[in-house]
Amino acid sequence: MMRTRPLKVALLGCGVVGSEVARIMTTHADDLAARIGAPVELVGVAVRRPDRVREGIDPALVTTDATALVKRGDLDIVVEVIGGIEPARTLIGTAFEHGASVVSANKALLAQDGAALHAAAEEQGRDLYYEAAVAGAILLIRPLRESLAGDKVNRVLGIVNGTTNFILDKMDSTGAGYQEALDEATALGYAEADPTADVEGFDAAAKAAILAGIAFHTRVGLDDVYREGMTEVTAADFASAKEMGCTIKLLAICERAGDGASVTARVHPAMIPLSHPLASVRGAYNAVFVESDASGQLMFYGPGAGGAPTASAVLGDLVAVGRNRISGTTGPGASAYAALPVSPMGEVVTRYHISLDVADKPGVLAQVATVFAEHGVSIDTVRQQGKDGEASLVVVTHRASDAALGGTVDALRKLDTVRGVASIMRVEGE
Repeated sequence: MMRTRPLKVALLGCGVVGSEVARIMTTHADDLAARIGAPVELVGVAVRRPDRVREGIDPALVTTDATALVKRGDLDIVVEVIGGIEPARTLIGTAFEHGASVVSANKALLAQDGAALHAAAEEQGRDLYYEAAVAGAILLIRPLRESLAGDKVNRVLGIVNGTTNFILDKMDSTGAGYQEALDEATALGYAEADPTADVEGFDAAAKAAILAGIAFHTRVGLDDVYREGMTEVTAADFASAKEMGCTIKLLAICERAGDGASVTARVHPAMIPLSHPLASVRGAYNAVFVESDASGQLMFYGPGAGGAPTASAVLGDLVAVGRNRISGTTGPGASAYAALPVSPMGEVVTRYHISLDVADKPGVLAQVATVFAEHGVSIDTVRQQGKDGEASLVVVTHRASDAALGGTVDALRKLDTVRGVASIMRVEGE
């Protein structure tokens, strides 16, 4: 039966996502009430600029005092979509202390302080849900946390940033250079005026930390994630990738080590075969590929950002938390029982594509091959082109540790016959 007393909801932030959350709460009020089992009432909206016109929101609900709003004491749910570390962290903690559960889309905060936030929620007997923090509307957190709770996840491999995927897809499909593709992404609104968080991998690294922690039941922080941006990817790299039957994507990769006794989390550009499902993810879309013991291979695909898609994930959490609130229960909290160590990047094992500028003279290939052999890195294929005393040498290796590859590259740079290391690209998804 429908409960007559409404669930009181406060909204922290009313930007692109927050305004969509408020709109859907209003336009779908009857449906939300039917699904939750009680009406939902928006009782306050905290913003920084109160004078801005917000269509569909009663001005009487708008406040600049977010602290006073979360301290009301009669709130059931606080929706946090302001982003960043502070004041979001303090406001969420205050909301727990004053009796509210929290729905958040704050990937940066959850990656940095997820363990402390979960502990605070558990101490107060409240929910902390954050489906919208990773991959927008794509249902990913809940399947990992609930649907696959009885399975053993071994690997999570994904495109979790739409801006970078748009840029790399444009470079691949048109032959454009990095800056040209970035300029188009900015003009179309896919890239921010300052795209650093996206193109340098910070956004994807935060998401990787969240995904690894949930998938492997282990606390993984942002500092545990190896991060490498994509600003050095060139049209020549794409040309080499095509010759190998590959394309290039900025990937978040979370996986168990070979013996299962540790985990790794990393973000970097990588070549993947065109036959891999992630290779066909185009434009600003996201996709995450999950490999587990019982379920095998699963792929989650869809829009990874934007006001309406992200708001959809927020509202899905609001329904779940609302149901828990009515029944007097809480949903699943943090699961870190496995407590697996996070291995350093040097222990990661994969294949590599290395492009070298070398002198075009006899014996160079033998010298290069000797360096690889001395560092225990086995060569799979070599391709060489030369003209007028200069040559390019492309080496693709068998699987080797990142530390071994790093030592190899350092030694190659010391050879008189190697003019420079043009690019190093990991090869994944095989």
